[in-house]
Amino acid sequence: MAPSAPSMWLGCRFVTTVLLIRHGRTRANSQGILAGRLPGVLLDGVGRTQVRSLAGRLREVPIDEIAHSPLERCVETALGLAGARRTPVPLHPDPRLLECDYGQWTGQKLAELATQPLWDTVQRQPSAVVFPGGESMVEMADRAVSAVRDARTRHPGGVVAVVSHGDVIKAILSDALGQPLDAFQRIAVAPGSVSVVAYGPHRPTVLRMNETGGRMRLHGSAAAPTVGGGAG
Repeated sequence: MAPSAPSMWLGCRFVTTVLLIRHGRTRANSQGILAGRLPGVLLDGVGRTQVRSLAGRLREVPIDEIAHSPLERCVETALGLAGARRTPVPLHPDPRLLECDYGQWTGQKLAELATQPLWDTVQRQPSAVVFPGGESMVEMADRAVSAVRDARTRHPGGVVAVVSHGDVIKAILSDALGQPLDAFQRIAVAPGSVSVVAYGPHRPTVLRMNETGGRMRLHGSAAAPTVGGGAG
């Protein structure tokens, strides 16, 4: 497979660039509700505007695939990005990019969850968290990282957009930074934001994090600007 132009970004044709995109804002985000995997959670007006803006920023970036969570808000975001492309780009739904299964916490207000004993562990030691009736944060992180790894394998030397959720993207970024999952709450990932990781032959390089404005260009040097993810 011929590498896309951005594969030379770090001077190596084996670099795969991954754009980590959080879905646009939803009403659950604005109301402080942990939507989790609830069905029918769609982008609100602000979220649709964020997706249109992001699609414009990425219009000149050659993208080989848009992998995405199957939840509606991510499907809407992925379709919005794909629809703005000058040439078709394949969509790849991947259940490993689903939001964390928050179990009994799903659909509850974050302000109320903050009073639960488990909340402090979520903030201080995510690696020890298993949501009641749901999954562990370690399981979420492992499946998300494996989804990105497989996307890179499908498009070596190319550019892959990954549309997912706040905690999922924070876990992927933590892995790319080489930091423990317990530090992932130090990362902010706003709705409609994009983070960029270049995966080279030796290690990943995190080039951008939580960007919500400005035209995106995938060339230049490696010195380019630098529970639920929140509402941003």
